[in-house]
Amino acid sequence: MGGALARLEAVVRDRLAAGDAGASYVASLAARGRGKIAQKLGEEAVETVIAALSEDDAALTGEAADLIFHLTVLLADRGIAWNQVGAEIDRRHGTSGHAEKAARTQ
Repeated sequence: MGGALARLEAVVRDRLAAGDAGASYVASLAARGRGKIAQKLGEEAVETVIAALSEDDAALTGEAADLIFHLTVLLADRGIAWNQVGAEIDRRHGTSGHAEKAARTQ
């Protein structure tokens, strides 16, 4: 999946940089502001949950792809790269989820 995420991130960054809202969904979404990007991410998250609970694997796979796409747009808009997310996952590796969550709330 790393190659797919890297390709997606590169395309999203290129389209954000070009800023051609008439030719690019990414650019048109970004032109509407970070709040709209976040709203779309939330909508895709809900659709992913619905697919997980009531649809087949193909539907869930499609919704998961939409969710990752919109998360990539939001991250890129904030200047955060997938390798930074990966580094955070690596940092957490080997730590109990309960312990990690408790450390965040202190």
